[in-house]
Amino acid sequence: MLDREQVHKVAHLARLALTPAEEEQFTTQLGSILEYFEQLNELDTRDVPPTTRAIDVSNVVRPDALQPYPNREAILDSAPDRDGEFFKVPQIMGGGD
Repeated sequence: MLDREQVHKVAHLARLALTPAEEEQFTTQLGSILEYFEQLNELDTRDVPPTTRAIDVSNVVRPDALQPYPNREAILDSAPDRDGEFFKVPQIMGGGD
């Protein structure tokens, strides 16, 4: 059974400043949680394969379809700098000036 001193020790290790009332509250709550885990330990799980989820889930993705933007000029006009039909950006790699 979990006691208040153990809760105080765990709170100290976790760098939590608990009031005496909180220590008492957590003693009761954590004790209930540990009792539940003891109940789960009584179950025979030898024939149950380990899983990461209770239900089978797969990723749902949409096909990646290329679609040109209808108003290319509007995008280029909003760029801070452009060179004809291209965005102009500062050089980021050494280029042998």
